[in-house]
Amino acid sequence: MSSQAEQATGTAIQARHVAFDWGGVFTVGTFDGRSTQRLAERLGLEVEAVRGSYFQHVRQLEVGAWSLKQFWEVLADETGATRADPAFGYGHFESLYLGSILNNDPMYALLARLPDTVRAGLLSNNYPVVSDHLRGLKAFGRLHNPVFSNEIGIKKPDPASFAALETAMGVPAAQVAFVDDVQENIVAAEQAGFHGLIYDHTRHEDFERRLAAWLTGQPG
Repeated sequence: MSSQAEQATGTAIQARHVAFDWGGVFTVGTFDGRSTQRLAERLGLEVEAVRGSYFQHVRQLEVGAWSLKQFWEVLADETGATRADPAFGYGHFESLYLGSILNNDPMYALLARLPDTVRAGLLSNNYPVVSDHLRGLKAFGRLHNPVFSNEIGIKKPDPASFAALETAMGVPAAQVAFVDDVQENIVAAEQAGFHGLIYDHTRHEDFERRLAAWLTGQPG
């Protein structure tokens, strides 16, 4: 945290907490955009065709209706991926998919510096395999009961997803700031009683200032 947060009184910090989105917050740019670009380049496919199929079906991953293997089979069939390279199978796709994560290092550094008195949560529209990968990261051990859409069957901005986050956090929504890079999700969070903080990785220092102000009860 910035020095403003580090100098906060224990009472103020104990009263306020924070929960994060993952894509676009703990990653630089969107995971979907990067993974589809890399897949198209690897197989020599038109990126528009890959993205057309991908975004038509990705909700099935986000709500846990399909496994990642099922998703790949549909994507491969619709885009001609297996015809482009018959040797490129599901295992290759899974590796490419996980390899498309581009970490936002300043956010991970901030997470590690949060005072122990601040409960840090997560609410992410996410995917099978990816969510398991994230749970296995040492850095994510700092998170309190992370909530993934593919595990609860509901995605943001559905109000039920924010109800699940409040339950997972174990404190009232009014005591939690929710961080997301999508304004629609910020609006939904605020309607659910959270304090919304929009995030842009190109303005990370400004975000740290606003988060510190929230955690310490200072004007933003």
